[in-house]
Amino acid sequence: MDFTDVSLTALRVLRAVAEQGTFTAAAASLGYTQSAVSRQIAAIERAAGAQLLERRRDGVRLTEAGRVVMRRATVVLDEIDATARELSGLPEQSGTVRLGWFPSAGAVLVPTALAALRRTDPGIDVVTREGTTPALVRALRAGSLDLALLASAPPFRPPDTESPPLALRTLTERALCLAVPASHPLARGDYVDVTDLRGQRWIAGSSSGEDRLMGVWPGLDERPEIAHTARDWLAKLHLVAAGFGLTTVPFSLAPAAPPGVRILPVRGGPQEQRRLLLARLPHPPAEPATRVAAALRAAALDADTAALSVTSS
Repeated sequence: MDFTDVSLTALRVLRAVAEQGTFTAAAASLGYTQSAVSRQIAAIERAAGAQLLERRRDGVRLTEAGRVVMRRATVVLDEIDATARELSGLPEQSGTVRLGWFPSAGAVLVPTALAALRRTDPGIDVVTREGTTPALVRALRAGSLDLALLASAPPFRPPDTESPPLALRTLTERALCLAVPASHPLARGDYVDVTDLRGQRWIAGSSSGEDRLMGVWPGLDERPEIAHTARDWLAKLHLVAAGFGLTTVPFSLAPAAPPGVRILPVRGGPQEQRRLLLARLPHPPAEPATRVAAALRAAALDADTAALSVTSS
């Protein structure tokens, strides 16, 4: 089989597998059976005469040959999608930028940046999606995203080990904060001492995988009492406002806290720094992506200033 005979379906399946990280997740996202996905991958690998995906215990990732195919396939698929839009009478979206963001970035930063772009660059269409850091990194590698906002914690390792490294820019770096009910005794001061966190009830994140204790202070020297678990940041903060426990929050989320919540710094013990990163593939970005990146940098500075006023009040 000649590679020029590869179908668009096979290219779309390869992109989905590279983005989702597993055959099962790719099949679910496409509405295919897993065996259909496996057949498409087998066909495109036969045509390429090379292994395009490295099968590992924790999923799959693109090989060097796979990255070559994926880079070209992304161009082809984007052109096909643009052709379909033009044929259907929709305006060509040459100014489209695909942005991914981790959950808490959607509360303040992303809406602020999009509102600014609507005023300064109305011709740029930003399509966004929320995801975990691993999912967003895979989407960048697969060419499904142009930019991604990522969260990073010490020791601040690169988000993946693939080559070439992603281009990363730190937008902000601030200490992790604590969301406390306004009626709680800890809310009376301007900060919380880490020793006062023992014996508290916590509102944590997902109860599965490595996110199990998100929302609990990282350096806690006891087994925490988890009162509630919630994936959504706003749900966590409303549970805090209702007096059901404490939760950790990124510094940038302070302006989004509902009434009844105080956002306070924590003192004592190691500083729990968090970085907000803007990631992209290392090749030079198109002008629309450059404009979106500039808006995100400005929004991050504005959010940082707003959060500082909230936490110091």
